[in-house]
Amino acid sequence: MTLPPDPDTQPEFYSGVATKRLFAWVVDAIIILIACLVVLPFTAFTDLFFFPLMMLVIGFFYRVATLSSGSSTWGMRLMGMELRTQNDEPLDTGTAFLHTVGYTISISVMPLQLISIVLMATTARCQGLSDMVLGTVALNRRKEI
Repeated sequence: MTLPPDPDTQPEFYSGVATKRLFAWVVDAIIILIACLVVLPFTAFTDLFFFPLMMLVIGFFYRVATLSSGSSTWGMRLMGMELRTQNDEPLDTGTAFLHTVGYTISISVMPLQLISIVLMATTARCQGLSDMVLGTVALNRRKEI
């Protein structure tokens, strides 16, 4: 069993991760918004009444699909980062699902989201609330040799 890189001995894996997570989140939000706008006409525009819910549902499926297929969302990939398990492995579908559930709960409850943001900005491994619960860590993608 290997562990994720130690932030004290290998700080390059965590350099700028908190900022990259913010930019990745913005990119992902734009992708989810575009997906919702594409789906909207197929609902005869009735989803305008439930647009925030539609954003949550499409965002949920987007995050689970991208996290389970590459251990990062498209925004994270663009920023050169990935999520790893406590065993330093890519996220599997189950962990991606649980991470997305934790993320969805935290964005739905403002105090939890604020706690998560503070944790990402202040902890050595830049872990949010759901990362701490699951033992996952966001880090700069390893360079392939």
